[in-house]
Amino acid sequence: MFLIKTTLPNSYREFEVTSFAQSIVESGAACVQHREISSTYSWDGKLNHDKEWLLEIKVSEKNKESVKEVITNLHPYDVPEILILEVEANQEYLDWVNSH
Repeated sequence: MFLIKTTLPNSYREFEVTSFAQSIVESGAACVQHREISSTYSWDGKLNHDKEWLLEIKVSEKNKESVKEVITNLHPYDVPEILILEVEANQEYLDWVNSH
């Protein structure tokens, strides 16, 4: 099972984040959780502090690439954060994720 993390701009409203998440689920993810976060980062030589949306996506190995492709194609950032982590889970949850 894999956990994919990405962020979206705070300018997105809740329904836009939900729509983005729905597209990800339709591409094969089992679940997308999202919440507002604060990020500190360097961009174009400047230190930035911004609010963003964090999306945590649970996906099976078989659907990982299709989900990554949808994120890449729909993402508004020039350089989207797409972190892919292999994670362990309890067997029942793993079975549910793999059923998607």
